[in-house]
Amino acid sequence: MTDIVSSQSGVTVSKAPARRDIGIKRRYAAERRFQAYGIAAIAFGLIFLFILLWTVIGKGYTAFQQTAITLPIEFTEKAIDPSNKRATDPSVLIAANYPVLLRDAIVKQLNINASSKPDVRDASAMLSKGAPIQLRDMVVADPSLIGKTVNVTVLADANVDSANKGQIDLTVDEKNRKVNDKQVGWMNELKASGALHKQFNTGLFVNGNSSRPEAAGLGVALIGSLYLMLIVLVLALPIGVAASIYLEEFAPKNRLTDLIEVNINNLAAVPSIVYGLLGLSVFINFVGLPRSASLVGGLVLTLMTLPTIIIATRAALRAVPPSIRAAALGLGASKMQMVFHHVLPLAMPGILTGTIIGLAHALGETAPLLLIGMVAFVANAPTTPLDPSTALPVQVYMWANEAERAFVERTSGAIIVLLLFLIVMNMGAILLRRRFERRW
Repeated sequence: MTDIVSSQSGVTVSKAPARRDIGIKRRYAAERRFQAYGIAAIAFGLIFLFILLWTVIGKGYTAFQQTAITLPIEFTEKAIDPSNKRATDPSVLIAANYPVLLRDAIVKQLNINASSKPDVRDASAMLSKGAPIQLRDMVVADPSLIGKTVNVTVLADANVDSANKGQIDLTVDEKNRKVNDKQVGWMNELKASGALHKQFNTGLFVNGNSSRPEAAGLGVALIGSLYLMLIVLVLALPIGVAASIYLEEFAPKNRLTDLIEVNINNLAAVPSIVYGLLGLSVFINFVGLPRSASLVGGLVLTLMTLPTIIIATRAALRAVPPSIRAAALGLGASKMQMVFHHVLPLAMPGILTGTIIGLAHALGETAPLLLIGMVAFVANAPTTPLDPSTALPVQVYMWANEAERAFVERTSGAIIVLLLFLIVMNMGAILLRRRFERRW
């Protein structure tokens, strides 16, 4: 009943509108609070995302530059082929004393007394240990360099590179840092003459793994990840789509299909390390496939990605209106024609989106790859999926365990590369969905 009261003036006033106004105000206030909670949650997540990206990028952007030193190298006959045997024995060029060429070049460049062994040792230590290999490859590829003086740009040692990038505090006592005062002075001298400079670090993308930070790269990991993604795409996409079409369009609805659906949903939640144990016991121990091979990693990631693709594909098939199926069947199309000519093309945006998200998930996995041996130290690029290789997330894991200071920026640089790949893949999924999506 409506509450009615009489005022002194004799006019009746109802309490119901006032109560309704209070209720509306409360609902509006609750809605505003919910919106504020949502905005606060988003802001909270964005703050931590910003802190994460700031930390990774702040430590890793310097990895895309590398300190190098340009020296006039004298490819003397005395140091390379004193007996003039290269015409009959090409291996002489490989076994030549190339460190001496570098030592003489840096000593001459810095005007150091060659009889002062400590100074010569400190000056030679400013060059990468991989520089002699670079000279060897140059001479083997072009023996006419013997007897000539050529300006060669070689990598600086990792400690010199860190000092040049400001990652080593040069104000502390030289006993507590790996670059002494003499080397700092020589660095400034070489920098003033233009011999010491920074250049784009192409080795980060083409070199294999190395115990020397300045020479370590992601080349093997990139090729290994490419093989992994190709194997997952070739196997998981057709198998996942075929299984989804059968379960959604052709399979009878009974206990067996319900059990299969429950198990597919459960497999999507299984920890990835379990798939690594499965791959180790089945593909390596039982089948006998080689350890550390991209093929084994691709098979393991395929098993891990299949549930995601199946669930996404079935959801995309269900999103197609039943009227499309009824219209196709009403016009005389068979069930196979109805599925492949009408339903599947309309569900393709969702299928592609689910596939790309599954691939991005697989690209970032580390645990299953560790168990099948892809954590091995691999310096040479794999030529086939059966060759030993590693992957981007595994390379990040390996570099993060290194004790050298320079591997810290290498680790963050590899994370940046991995994040870029994931961003590109997720943006591709969004663009494909917007490009082909239809609203009903």
